[in-house]
Amino acid sequence: MESIMRNDTKTAVVQMEANVLAELLTEVKETIASNINLNELVSKKHRYGIVDLWNMRRNTRTANNRRRNF
Repeated sequence: MESIMRNDTKTAVVQMEANVLAELLTEVKETIASNINLNELVSKKHRYGIVDLWNMRRNTRTANNRRRNF
């Protein structure tokens, strides 16, 4: 019996010149975000409270009940 799904894999080898390869490996374009204040981000960090945990558990129960009754 022949397998329905076949896994034919081929190695991907790309031929390129050495100078093109060197250019691809050395060219880096980055943008530095200098207008961000890290202290503001740390102070605005959301902390989970008991209400958040209760809501997550309730939402999980609701999703499970919907899945079971579908």
